Parts: sequence; structure tokens; C-alpha cells
Amino acid sequence: MKLLYSFLLLLFAFSAVEKAYSNETRPSSLQCEHLINPIGVDLLNPRLSWMMTDDRQGAKQTAYRVIVGKDSAEVVRKKGLAWESGKVVSSASLVNYNGKPLEAFTKYFWAVELWDKDGKLISSAPVASFETGMMKIGNWKGTWISDGNDIDKREAPYFRKVFQPAKKVKSARAYIAAAGLYELYLNGKKVGNHRLDPMYTRFDRRTLYVSYDVTAQVQSGKNAVGVLLGNGWYNHQSIGVWNFDKAPWRARPTFCLDLRITYEDGSVDVVTSGDGWKTSSSPIVLNNIYTAEHYDARKEQPGWNTADFDDKKWNGISLRAAPSNNLVSQVMQPIRNVEEIPSKTMQKVNDTVYVFDLGRNISGVTKIKVSGEEGTTIRVKHGERLYANGRVDLSNIDVYYRPKDNTDPFQTDIVTLSGKGELEFMPKFNYKGFQYVEVTSSKPIQLTKESITGYFMHSDVTPTGKISSSNKLIDRLWWATNNSYLSNLMGYPTDCPQREKNGWTGDGHFAVETGLFNFDGITVYEKWLADHRDEQQPNGVLPDIIPTGGWGYGSANGTDWTSTIAIIPWNIYMFYGDSKLLSDSYGSIKRYVNYIEQISPNGLTTFGRGDWVPVKSQSSLEYTSSTYYYVDAVILAKAAKMFGKQADYSYYSNLAEKIKKAINDKYLNRATGIYASGVQTELSVALQWGLVPEELKTKVAENLAKRVAADGMHLDVGVLGAKAILNALSDNGQAETAYKLAAQDTYPSWGWWIVNGATTLYENWDIKAERDISLNHMMFGEIGGWFFKGLGGIHPDELQPGFKNVQLRPNFVTGLEHFEAEHDGPYGKIVSSWKRSGNAVIYTVTIPANSSATITFPLADGKKAYKDGKAVMVKTNVGAGKYQFEIR
Repeated sequence: MKLLYSFLLLLFAFSAVEKAYSNETRPSSLQCEHLINPIGVDLLNPRLSWMMTDDRQGAKQTAYRVIVGKDSAEVVRKKGLAWESGKVVSSASLVNYNGKPLEAFTKYFWAVELWDKDGKLISSAPVASFETGMMKIGNWKGTWISDGNDIDKREAPYFRKVFQPAKKVKSARAYIAAAGLYELYLNGKKVGNHRLDPMYTRFDRRTLYVSYDVTAQVQSGKNAVGVLLGNGWYNHQSIGVWNFDKAPWRARPTFCLDLRITYEDGSVDVVTSGDGWKTSSSPIVLNNIYTAEHYDARKEQPGWNTADFDDKKWNGISLRAAPSNNLVSQVMQPIRNVEEIPSKTMQKVNDTVYVFDLGRNISGVTKIKVSGEEGTTIRVKHGERLYANGRVDLSNIDVYYRPKDNTDPFQTDIVTLSGKGELEFMPKFNYKGFQYVEVTSSKPIQLTKESITGYFMHSDVTPTGKISSSNKLIDRLWWATNNSYLSNLMGYPTDCPQREKNGWTGDGHFAVETGLFNFDGITVYEKWLADHRDEQQPNGVLPDIIPTGGWGYGSANGTDWTSTIAIIPWNIYMFYGDSKLLSDSYGSIKRYVNYIEQISPNGLTTFGRGDWVPVKSQSSLEYTSSTYYYVDAVILAKAAKMFGKQADYSYYSNLAEKIKKAINDKYLNRATGIYASGVQTELSVALQWGLVPEELKTKVAENLAKRVAADGMHLDVGVLGAKAILNALSDNGQAETAYKLAAQDTYPSWGWWIVNGATTLYENWDIKAERDISLNHMMFGEIGGWFFKGLGGIHPDELQPGFKNVQLRPNFVTGLEHFEAEHDGPYGKIVSSWKRSGNAVIYTVTIPANSSATITFPLADGKKAYKDGKAVMVKTNVGAGKYQFEIR
């Protein structure tokens, strides 16, 4: 009996250990195409990725097995599979599906098994899934339809159709493509929680469709499907200087729908757009993505999207040609109302004028709750500033609007009341940039602070970064930078959410590292680079706003802006270890570089805009444009080597060296270590982008620090210098100067905005400038990424990208008592944290499983780094785990 008791105790202990082990060590974060359980996947070989959860020191994956099948139980049993990779001895955690050809409209389940550092097999936790969509254009059944009106018709159209499932429904999927914007309804309820679908593309070259699981919304008996169409960027009725009203694709909005119903017996019915649908005008009497939305509640048709609605007075539809023959699934993070923001204050001017303050600048919309007499007109004006009298001032953001009349005021929703109780209105097909909201009424109304609610709307990307420090200004600046980044992420990066909403290429790549340190934005960037490929001219030239209706192919759309085509794919590769975007863009990068070489055969080019909105100094256009030409050639050569294109690698490596030599021969004074005229931008870009000969780096960096000191320890840069200066200093022994610039709170500086109440980044260092004064811009936003790099020291390793190996080069700058940076990379959370303890610094590092790090300690004045009381090398390699060092 005693022996049995001992055996049971041992068995219990072993089970407990096994349970604890399995809870701590497991595959996790399974994703397909960088999304969790996506539907509508159309790729033949989609990407599958995972992480390894294992808190043990030195934790790593030694092998993996991927299992994919149509039945989750079969995946668990490893039978009847679409793909079984077999055991692959590798630490890779991103692979492409490589099994039987994927079938359209099919849900696939998948799991991954891992072998840990001890060679022990770890089974997957929950089985993940992905679901294919159309797969090819020939699988579409529906017809493109519209309401037959022309491009000047202002009212947004309703569409509806009643259908009845023939049998018991097992599953239902809705696939909808649109040129314009849409909201889809089933039986009176909106399908999904996306906003502004589909994402903006070059409509005549690529049209996006969105997939929804609508099983729960399809009922037995009669059903009604409804669609509301908005203009979006497809039918740009309001006129700005960017000529979108003249876009070659412009037409009345249109859509195509397949509602695919699978019955329990396996048979399928498809409810499609086409003949048999009906259309009518909606209460949305005007909608412009650029200006606002107008709503007449007297024209509401309650129940219009339900089965029993009487549509006898509705009209027939018009059949349309497809806007393009390239229908692509929108597999990316959608735009949503991400955050609800109540009004902070309300000022009643009189009984027809109220001004609300949200307390922060956002992109998005407001919801107004209001009651009043029938016919009362409510104007809801959105702006970033107030006049001295407390009213909303649009003069900094309406400067490029060219209205034909006064019927469509800028950023001003207009609502006409029906007199039938309280109305709740929130625009469906528009967004704005604002902090203040002015409500004016044609008749007296009573509003309270709760009458206006703001909704922060943007691409709903997952946060992946966080910083905290002993300096409240630094923390606030990081927060404001993220607010601007998100305000300008609407399925593509924009310059500002109010005045333009344009995808300025320069703004996009200046801020890419800030974006990628802080948010999981790969799906948005992959979509935007597809827009680049759509817009590229046959000769390689790109416009400097993307997408565009034709504007932006001028003489200044050069390397400093449109280097997005190379810089963003390279950064995606660095941050994710995923080379797909770089591969997809390779041909475009090559054509682009070839074009610049053609127009600039001596290695120097003036193709560019220059250092936009500087404080006071001017930098050489040829010098800065040629620097970005060099950057593009270097990236192209590296990509060629990676993809085994040896001839290209040799050619573009030589080209890069030619450009570098041409720049240094003309602009570098080797005796003094000064580039060009020696202003901050000119010294910074040479250091940032690798132009400086190794033996001169220290000297050039010292000259830059001296120049900053001579400028009163303040910035004197435009956008190119703002991208480069902090990195140029902190990467070359001048971190103290970099931090003083970053923490500066007097003009000109980032902090100057913050101490003056900014909750976002501005377009101009001068708050009182007469032009270029949007209060929500991202072009000066590199500082948000620099916090991770220059203070936390977190850098990707070019030889092991995607943070497979983390390069840690922290800087323990004077003026900070503690600093911590966290980044969730492809392998898990990286933490770099330091704090002062007397004369010592305690440095704590966390490296996720299946990853490693190379730590370079900033040692000076005879100090050393210690771990467990023993001195370590100035450059130390560690595996996964948590480590603490003391620098004294």
C-alpha cells in the first residue's frame, strides 16, 4: 500500500510538472497573412506564422511541424490533411503554405508542433484557421450595379433585395466589392464593425472586396440584404487643388455582391447583385470624403433594409461594367471607431450656438444627439483651433478647398431634423481632423456636454510598443506622436486628416519606424505599396501622393519623397523578417533607380523636394536628393543579393558606390569633417544614411553636436533633418546632445508643441506660422521611433531580421533617472529598461523565446558592466530570457 501511495504521489507530481510545463511552453499567436483567423484569403501560398511561449533562459525552437486540413479534428489526428510539412529542423516561425492547391470558399484549420531547446515535442494549443475567398475572378457570380444617376447626384443611394434560403443553413458568407464606400446590412442590422470600407485604391487598376461571416444574421424564411453606397474617393464631388474631381476613374458609386449560403446537406446557393434589386435615395443628401456629410431626417425610410418593407415606390437598378478587372481581397486591419471620446467642456454662446472641446486632437467623427422642430437645420463644424471669441477657426485647414458654392462647407456636417423625437447622427462616409466642434442651429435648441461624442477613427492596428520614463514631457511626446500616427492611418498613411487626407510618400517613410515600433502595421503598408505599384509609370516614376487621380507626377516628386518604394519594404523586412513585400516591390524599385540613373548619369541628382519646412536654414537639394538616391541603390543591391540576382547585386552595388563617391567628392570637406554648408540637416543625413567614411564618423558627429550647441541646443531642420538628426547623434557617440534636443521644451522643438497644449504633432515648428500649419501631421514623427532606438537601444539586426537577433545599444543619458522601452516583435516581447541607482545604472533586458540579443554597453569613464557580480564584455551576446546588468 505504501509503495502504491508513493507511486501515486510521484504520478501526481509528474502530471503537475507536465501541466505547468505545457502551460508555460507552447506555440502561440498563430497568424495567417499576419492576421488572426482571417477570411477571404486568396493567395495560393499564404504565410503562416507563430510564436513560442517559453519563459526559460535560452528557450528556442529547434524544429517545427505545420499541419493543415479542412477539419479541425483531422488536424488534431493528423489525418486527411491538405498539408503536413513533416518535422523541419529549423528555428523559422514564418513559412508559406506548401500543400495541396487551396480551394475557394473553404475554411482550413491549422496547427503547429514545436520542438524546444531540449528536443522535446510541444503540441499546439487551440487550432487556428484561415478561410479562402474567391481565389479567382471567375468565381464571382454577381453583376456590378448602381442606381443609374450621374456623378453630380448628391444623394447616397439605398439598394435592397429580399431572398429566402431553400433549406437549413449551415454557413453564410458575404463578399462585397465596391467602387466608392458602402455599408452592408442584413435584416436591418449592419454587417461587421468596419468603417470606410473598402480601402482607397487606384480604382481603375485594383478594386478591393471584403469578406464577412454572416451565418448568425441569415434567418429562416424571408431575409433582406441592404447596401448603402457612398462616394468616397471614387466620386470626388468636392473640389480641392489635388484634382480628384478629374480622376480618370470617376463615376457614380457601384458595387458587386455575392452572398454565398451553404446548406447542411452541402449544397450552395448564391444571392447576387443584379436584376431584381431595387434602389432609392437615402436621407444622406450629400457625402464627401473630403468635406462632410449632410443628412435630412425627414427622408428616412424606417425598415428599408428589412424583409417586410414596402419597396413598391423604389426604382430598378442600373447594370454597370466592373471598375477594374483586378478584384483583390481586402485582407488587412480595417478602419474602425477605435476610441469613444466624451466632450471635455461645452461653451454655450447663445441658444443657437454651442462649442465643444474634446480635449485632444483626433481623426474621426462626432455623434450628435439633438431634438428640435421639423426643418430645423443643425450645422456641426469641426476644427483644430478657436478664434479669440471662442468660435471654431478653420483657416489653417481649409486653404486648399475650392468650393463652387456655399452648399458644402468644409468639415461641417449639416443635419435637418424631422421633429420626431431625438435624432442620433454620425456620418457614415466621411471623417475629419478636429478637437473642437461648433454646433449652430437655425432655431433655438438645448444641448448638454453629453450631446456631442467624438470617435477616434483609424486603421485598427494592434499596439506593439510602449515607453515610460522619468521625464513626463518625453512620455507625453511619445503619446502625442502615436496620436498623430493613428490619425493618419486610414488604410494608407496620410499627411493630415483634415486639410488633405493625401498619401504623401515622404510623410509615409519619414514615420515608418515610429509606426512599426509602436503598431503592427504590416497589412496597411503591404496594401499601400501595392498602390505604389499601381501608380508607377512605365518609366519608373512615382507620384508624390499615392493613390492619386493624376496629381503629383511633377518635377519635384523625387527621391526624398518617393523612396517609399524602397525604404518601406526594407523596413518591413527588418521589423518582421518577412521578405514578401520586398520581393513584390523589387521590380518597381529597380525601374525607379534605373530612371534616376538615366536622368542623373553622374551620380548626383536634383530630383526631389528638399528639406521641407525647415526652421531657418536651407540645405542643398542636390545633396539631400542624391543621398536618398544612394539609399535606394543600397537597398536594391541588398535585395538583389537576398533573391539570388547576382548580376543585379554587382551592378547596383557599384552604382551605390558611384553615388556615394560623387556625393563625398563634391560635398564632404575631409579636412574639416563638414558636409555641404554644415547645417544640421546636411551633417545629419550623411551620418544617418551611411555616407560618412568610417574614419570620419566621430569627427562629423562631433561637428553636428557643435552645430546644435551653436544653434542654442535647438533644432534647425526640416523633415529630412528631423528624420536623421537624433539617430545621427545617438548612433555616433553624441546621445547626450540627442536627448537634449528630444527633451527641449522651448522653440523650436517637439516639446515646444507639447508645453503649448499639443496632443498631436504639428506641421510647423512655428505655432504661429501663416502657412503649413496643420495641427495633426506626421512628417516630423521620427522621434517616436527614436525613443526605442536612441534611449532604449532596440534595433533590428540586418543579418538576422525580424528581431531574430536584437541589437541592443542603450544610452543612459544624463537627465533621465529611468527609461523603459517594450516592443512586441515577431518572436514576442522585447524589453530594454534602465534606471539609476546611486552612481550605477541597473539595466534589465527581456528577450523572447527563439530569439537572441547582442548588447553593446555604453561604457565611459572607466566603467564596466557586470552580471551576477562578474564583469562582462562591452559587447555581450545572450539568448532568450531575462537578464540584469549593473554598470558602474
